[in-house]
Amino acid sequence: MLPAFNVIVACSENRVIGRAGRLPWRIPEDWSFFRQRTARSTVVLGRISFQSWRSVLEDERRAVVLTRNTSLAGDRVEVAHSLTAGLAAAGAHGREIYVCGGQRVFAEAIALPSATRLYLTLIHAHVDGDRTFPEWRHEFPRVLEQREGGDENYRYTFFTLARA
Repeated sequence: MLPAFNVIVACSENRVIGRAGRLPWRIPEDWSFFRQRTARSTVVLGRISFQSWRSVLEDERRAVVLTRNTSLAGDRVEVAHSLTAGLAAAGAHGREIYVCGGQRVFAEAIALPSATRLYLTLIHAHVDGDRTFPEWRHEFPRVLEQREGGDENYRYTFFTLARA
């Protein structure tokens, strides 16, 4: 049995999460929320997400990277060959688990019943990009918390969502 885990993501109204291997926006409040929420946890993410976000190991995080490239393993970094293997490895640490990208990993994760919470920053804009987050509304219909935010470029809503 897989451990319970959370999914954490920022996406636009048209579900874009990335463009050319990077986030298509810079929202300091969202970055701060992400860092605070995932501090001292184990994050599970794909290789490209891991390589584009080298500060993943700050704030006492552990990482499980989904890849066949074992050279990425190191201090506080484990490698797993599948999401289920990665979640099992993450569960062994006894920390809260967050799946945090990329596109394919998110699609697999939200389909698993052990994904209990979705921490979603919904950016109220249509953004160009080449990576998207899967449709989540039917998987996580229950709003537990909601808070509005905004800066000079975007309006956004922080949601904590749960399964029905």
